[in-house]
Amino acid sequence: MANKKGKSKGPGNNVIAQNKKARFEYHIDETFEAGLVLAGWEVKSLRAGKGQLTDTYILVKNGEAWLLGSHIMPLNTASTHEVADPTRTRKLLLHRKEIAKIFSRSQEKGHTCVPLKLYWKNNRVKCELALVTGKKLHDKRATEKDRDWQRQKSRIMREQTKA
Repeated sequence: MANKKGKSKGPGNNVIAQNKKARFEYHIDETFEAGLVLAGWEVKSLRAGKGQLTDTYILVKNGEAWLLGSHIMPLNTASTHEVADPTRTRKLLLHRKEIAKIFSRSQEKGHTCVPLKLYWKNNRVKCELALVTGKKLHDKRATEKDRDWQRQKSRIMREQTKA
């Protein structure tokens, strides 16, 4: 039976913002799901798709995890009564064990924690975090080569289905 509102409940339509650069720059070791503490105008802006995760990172300080550098553009209609700071530091909601694990692994040389994407889960905004290690230049070249090959392969397959 079709959905009444005409919206599909697929996994692709709940993503707000992705950090594609992080997937290119780093090897992903482990991922976590965290909630975000947001103001009302920020939620409305995210519903309108005004979120960005480029050049963001996670900071663990005093047993709390913080999202730094994320940019949520305020809507003119939603933030009229309050001064909106689009790049403010936002608190991440994680379990203590997860915070301890992120903190200990990010203290090791070559490891860091970055956000991968913001998405909707039911009616809440979630952030997917990842413990990552940096890629070397030759790894990045291999990633580019694989991406180009996948693109060529899909073109060939499309041409064969048309013929």
